[in-house]
Amino acid sequence: MTASFRAKRWYEGIAECQQQNEGYVLVTVVGTAGSTPRESGSKMVVTASHTIDTIGGGHLEFDAISRARAYLAKGETRTELHSYPLSSALGQCCGGAVKVLFDVCNLHQQQVAIFGAGHVAKALVPILAQLPVRIAWIDSREDLFPDALPANVQKIVEDAPESEVRHLDENSWLIILTHDHQLDYRITEQALKHPSLPFVGLIGSDTKAKRFKTKLTHRGFDEHALARLVTPIGNRDIPGKQPIEVAVSISAQIIARLHHDNRSATPSAVSDVSVSHMQTSKLNKTGCEQLIATTLGDSESSSSKKDTTRDIK
Repeated sequence: MTASFRAKRWYEGIAECQQQNEGYVLVTVVGTAGSTPRESGSKMVVTASHTIDTIGGGHLEFDAISRARAYLAKGETRTELHSYPLSSALGQCCGGAVKVLFDVCNLHQQQVAIFGAGHVAKALVPILAQLPVRIAWIDSREDLFPDALPANVQKIVEDAPESEVRHLDENSWLIILTHDHQLDYRITEQALKHPSLPFVGLIGSDTKAKRFKTKLTHRGFDEHALARLVTPIGNRDIPGKQPIEVAVSISAQIIARLHHDNRSATPSAVSDVSVSHMQTSKLNKTGCEQLIATTLGDSESSSSKKDTTRDIK
């Protein structure tokens, strides 16, 4: 018996791109006049290597794909509206005119690796999971993880959590919150051996931070490596030792860092038609949609505060 074939729809394409952290353009017919290949509301997804769904084929679709890939190549998240007179510009016999909206989403979801599944991590993960990040949550104790996790959180159970450091993506950010100071140190040491990991955040007090830095210096780590170690992690303008308070403090620092790193690639202003389009597409605001719709406020972690122990894990 021959298996039935069903082409993917545009919304499945978006979900796939977001899951794979792949940039894409959502191409939508938003206006028509006269005879046209497809009606208003027709959509397709274009990536650097493939397309999903269709806006009618022919010269119109060929030009739209080329234009979408040119936008992707610029590395920007933007929204553009383009008009196509089909007969004069594209030589199609339909004779009508089409307006096409290009929602360009150059996805980059920062990977955040959280080591430890204790009280602070359990308070922290639901907060960070609402941001445009991919979370690797690592612990040796499977029973500590919640039964249900957000879609952008991957649970990793590993007897030697420090061994997972070498499997992280380049430019991953680490948040070290384990129940064991010796394990904290092993993870920290492994992370600092990889120059491609720019942010190694460690929970604890100023005293713990000094001890770790002294030991790392004796092990041969120079000032450039130690500069990547952020300890105590968190925004000290947010006091408190309760798990939720520590989690909010860490989240504030991560949000500030996300905002700082994205400042040079701020999306252009989104037109009214684009906002309307995104609202009626009935997609959850994840990935690119969330980046466009959400403004992250500036917040910076302060320096030189008194020693505050935050070893609640």
